[in-house]
Amino acid sequence: MQVFFTLTRRELATYFVSLTGYVIIAAATLLVGTSFVVLLRNMGNESSPMPITEIFYLTPFFWIILLLATPVITMRLFALEKYSGTYETLMTTPVSDVQVVSAKFTAAWLFYLVMWLPMLACLYVVQYYARQSGALEAGTVGGMYLGIALVGALFLSLGCLASALTSSQMVAAMVSLTLGVGLFTFAFLPERMETGTHWQAQLLAAFALFRQLHDFARGVVDTRAVIFFASLTLFFLFLTLRAVESRRWK
Repeated sequence: MQVFFTLTRRELATYFVSLTGYVIIAAATLLVGTSFVVLLRNMGNESSPMPITEIFYLTPFFWIILLLATPVITMRLFALEKYSGTYETLMTTPVSDVQVVSAKFTAAWLFYLVMWLPMLACLYVVQYYARQSGALEAGTVGGMYLGIALVGALFLSLGCLASALTSSQMVAAMVSLTLGVGLFTFAFLPERMETGTHWQAQLLAAFALFRQLHDFARGVVDTRAVIFFASLTLFFLFLTLRAVESRRWK
């Protein structure tokens, strides 16, 4: 466990000692702030029966941040190590492949969560100046951040897999972006198809990301959605582990 914490601290520190990490946070904060300015301008002086957190998911800003930030966060995890020549040195130290993959993913996930913290300031402004007294309600905020954390973990696991497959950060970012856009596009299918009781409809319903995030934004936590995100994240991390272990076959 001490090795895991050491590796996680090492990976997390790289985001805050380089300009890239602060650029990511600044860009995400700018987009979040812009989205709330647009929302408040559209609402005018009228109160909304829908929580502001749920309205936020209806805008493209959240998905733009998610789709663009996660590839940038994860592209360097393995690709930079391979390009700089430190990958083999790391893998020959007394650490297991599981510890390396889990530590890199955890560091990326923690940085991703830090990136979303400025949204609390936006919610405070909404609660203070607009007619949204429940904008900072514990249940709503907790559900919103749980949804952000779960869907972020899924997209970050895609980025980890892409980074483990190449030594080029740009290639890793493009592959991660392609996979993320593919998953995002696939999420439209449950909205376009009629619901049914057969297994195909139930399987597609599990990929209804928009519907699930709307529930989280209202403070409603569906255990099925939690299990879905966690299972798919672990699946892609398992593929990442296999990609890391493949160096032994060469």
